[in-house]
Amino acid sequence: MNETKSAVGDRKALVAVVDDDESVREATEALLRCAGYRAEGFDSAEEFLLSGRLPPTDCLILDVKMPGMGGMALREMLDRHQPPVPTVFLTAHGDETTRRQAMQLGAAGFLRKPYSAADLLNVVRGSLEANHLASA
Repeated sequence: MNETKSAVGDRKALVAVVDDDESVREATEALLRCAGYRAEGFDSAEEFLLSGRLPPTDCLILDVKMPGMGGMALREMLDRHQPPVPTVFLTAHGDETTRRQAMQLGAAGFLRKPYSAADLLNVVRGSLEANHLASA
C-alpha cells in the first residue's frame, strides 16, 4: 500500500499548509504533491479557519509567525478538535524557547527554515503514521 495512503485508509492524506510567505507555501505544497499527498495552501490562520477544511485535514503545517493569528495560536484554538490534527511547525525565527512551546502544544515536528525536503517529508509521514496508530 502507498505510504501516503496508509495513515488514512484508501485515500491520499490531506496536508494543509498555512504560511503567509507565498513562495514557501507553494514550494511546500509542490513537494507534498510530488510525494503523493493532497496539499492545500492557506495564506493565514484565519483563511484556514474559514475554509471549512479542518475536518478532512490529516496533517497541518503551520508557520509560527504570521500577520494576525500565528501558528501557535491556531494550534491552541484547534486543541478542542477531536481527534487532534497532527501539526508540524515551520519558522524562520525559531529558538529553543519557541521549539519547546511548540512541542508543549503537541507538535509532531518543529523545523527551522530553510528546512530540507527530506526532513519535512519524514516529519509529515511520521505524524500521519503515529496519528493512525493512535486512532486505530
